[in-house]
Amino acid sequence: MGYEVEKSDDQWRADLSEAEYQVLRRSGTEPAFTGEYTDTKTEGVYECRGCGAELFRSDTKFSSHCGWPSFYDPADSQAVELIPDHSFGMTRIEVRCARCGSHLGHVFEGEGYPTPTDQRYCINSVSLRLVPVEG
Repeated sequence: MGYEVEKSDDQWRADLSEAEYQVLRRSGTEPAFTGEYTDTKTEGVYECRGCGAELFRSDTKFSSHCGWPSFYDPADSQAVELIPDHSFGMTRIEVRCARCGSHLGHVFEGEGYPTPTDQRYCINSVSLRLVPVEG
């Protein structure tokens, strides 16, 4: 599948830190409770660290106590793509940036969180960049 933002593997390695590269380009996962945005309550927009696309907004972020930032809805339904993931003997739904194809995390449904969508977008902090609302 072609993406609006396409780079060679060497370009991605040059543009991202090793931790960012492992998550965004190799579908890695940062350790639980270590991410920069796990407990952040700052108002703003969460962009893709790979390409700057707007992915999530702080008003959809909630405390799930799972160890990673959680959102109940993307900023725009077209901002992310959802892909079946059958790795590790499980069936999950992977969340990727629709603009550059970078791995962001996974989305889960029906866990009983009191959110409008009953979804939890469990996203790696290292795949995001928070742009605070100026005010």
